Amino acid sequence: MKRLFLITSIMLSACVTCHQTQAERPKPNYDETKIPKYTLPALLKTSSGKKVDSAELWWKVRRPEILSLFESEVYGKSPAPPKNMLFEVTSQKNDALNGKAIRKEVSVYFTGKKTGPRMDLLIYLPAKATKPVPVFMGLNFYGNHTIANDPEIKLSTQWMRANKDKGIVNNRATEKSRGASASRWAIEQILDRGYGLVAIYCGDIDPDYDDGFQNGVHPLYNQAGKSKPAPDEWGTIAAWAWGLSRALDYLETDAQVDHERVAVMGHSRLGKTSLWAGAQDQRFALVISNDSGCGGAALSRRRFGETLNVINNAFPHWFCDNFNKYIDKENDLPVDQHMLVALVAPRPVYVASAVEDRWADPKGEFLSVLHAEPVYKLLGTSGFGAKQMPKVNQPIKQRMGYHIRTGKHNVTDYDWQQYLDFADQHFQGS
Repeated sequence: MKRLFLITSIMLSACVTCHQTQAERPKPNYDETKIPKYTLPALLKTSSGKKVDSAELWWKVRRPEILSLFESEVYGKSPAPPKNMLFEVTSQKNDALNGKAIRKEVSVYFTGKKTGPRMDLLIYLPAKATKPVPVFMGLNFYGNHTIANDPEIKLSTQWMRANKDKGIVNNRATEKSRGASASRWAIEQILDRGYGLVAIYCGDIDPDYDDGFQNGVHPLYNQAGKSKPAPDEWGTIAAWAWGLSRALDYLETDAQVDHERVAVMGHSRLGKTSLWAGAQDQRFALVISNDSGCGGAALSRRRFGETLNVINNAFPHWFCDNFNKYIDKENDLPVDQHMLVALVAPRPVYVASAVEDRWADPKGEFLSVLHAEPVYKLLGTSGFGAKQMPKVNQPIKQRMGYHIRTGKHNVTDYDWQQYLDFADQHFQGS
């Protein structure tokens, strides 16, 4: 009861803080003529000023520099993988979805103990596959049971953000939650194209609220005598990305999955996460950002829509504490998000925007891809091949992909169609 009271008190405090922040938020800028003047940090110049003109210099010097800056100033440094993880297949059905799929649920115990923290993977694979299949991996917002209306999927008992439309009552899922987010997960289309899907509830790794990092995986790695991460250590987005890598650790043991062809995909804050996961972990063969915006694919220096001021105050747990130094001082940032996209090179990367999602700054997302292209070119790929934003619903697909579609902040069948086509382009024959 004491723990329940503590969590409730934290949540009430967090809600009050959130309301105060919303009332004090600066009015967002949606006028391109009011974008402040800025100069992006140089991608292909080392911290000592040396021009990066070879792949060797990129890999040995510049890439590690950029990665280190994102670790210390934006997302926070993450710990090494646990040494004693335990994987347990808790359910398997070989004729799910009317015989179309193999459905598996797998628990990943981070400490190797079933009494410790865990995350649950929901895996769909084509039932007729005769060899290991490539998969899309993604975090979800309200539990694995929300991506398909299937009573046999384990109903999550973890904390959830309040959302009546998703069947969340008192921050917990109910039976009404089943299938509530199915429209965002084109499971049958994915299976029909020969791919599998791996879904994970982000709250299994770290609950999405500012609790001082007392729940989730953070307490497992606190420094001696410390109750929270240091200013340059992992926030929640970094913890989610770390969890995606631990899921990939499991996939490397699953003979039904082609673990060398795993595409990591995320939407919104989970799109920020997929980019950071793909930047750090080069085992991810393809990286997809869907409407990820500020702290994701959008350039911070544009200050268009959501800004560092808003995101760090409304969601102080997402990034490391050092990121607060750059509130209203974006030009002081030693990195910007084009550099995050470049860290994925030379692997395929796809960034998607939506016309009505101005908060996420579609043009800023496009510009990050554009300004990351020199690294892709340096490493011998086809790059991006575009200088101007494409027309709506006219995707660009080379080694780097981008589209802006009609509609709002969401994941749609149109988005999945592009991601599947992009995966076909880069995975077939590999």
